[in-house]
Amino acid sequence: MQHVNVLCLKWGTRYGAHYVNRLYRGVGRNLSRPFRFFCCTEDASGLDAGVEIIPFPGNPGVKRGWPDILVKLAILRDGFGGLQGPTLFLDLDVAITGPLDGFFDYKPGAFCIIHNWVHWRKAALGRRPAVGNSSVFRFEAGKSNYAYEIFLREMHRAEDRRIFNTEQAFLTYAMGDPQWWPEDWVRSYKWNCRPAFPLNLFRAPQLPEGCRILVFHGRPDPDEAIHGYRGRKLHHRTLPAPWIADYWTL
Repeated sequence: MQHVNVLCLKWGTRYGAHYVNRLYRGVGRNLSRPFRFFCCTEDASGLDAGVEIIPFPGNPGVKRGWPDILVKLAILRDGFGGLQGPTLFLDLDVAITGPLDGFFDYKPGAFCIIHNWVHWRKAALGRRPAVGNSSVFRFEAGKSNYAYEIFLREMHRAEDRRIFNTEQAFLTYAMGDPQWWPEDWVRSYKWNCRPAFPLNLFRAPQLPEGCRILVFHGRPDPDEAIHGYRGRKLHHRTLPAPWIADYWTL
């Protein structure tokens, strides 16, 4: 069986090498097919030997500074890191909680991404926009350069938060025809595990059934959630969730 690719990004100081290593080992425990694991970073110190390094790319012209989250568009260019074929991108602040093979078997060749979460009231009213969440997406390396070219042509729009409020909104637009992962596969810790206020003050978060990847977008990060998170507001507070350590582990 031909190998598949798993790719992550690391820059700055918020997420240390242990985040990459935990992700790499979590993939290894839950993916049965041959794979290569890549980390695009400007600092490879402390990474496991099995992690293949892609140097952080130069600024293609982003005016608001570099590094920048818009690097997620740069990974789509032909020749990036020598990648070819099905490539699953994972943010560092995720925990692998179930089998991953389905993320490569599901709608092969398509651009697949999380349908971004919104407040349940908006979802109930049908106000869930067709925007992906780029914490987990799959693309065909070597066949996605068209989206990178759109990024180069429309970089001023990609940077304008009045037009595209997040990089994932522009990514969804540039790639086109997004195919959403099955809802049960990828869950949000904030939206799907944390009880609604005021129950969050009395009930511990629980892992939803069928979840394969748990996303910790924003705060808390996984290590914070394990021990409980106070946050700045009462409805952000969570009780300790020690079960996270069973998945987010070396």
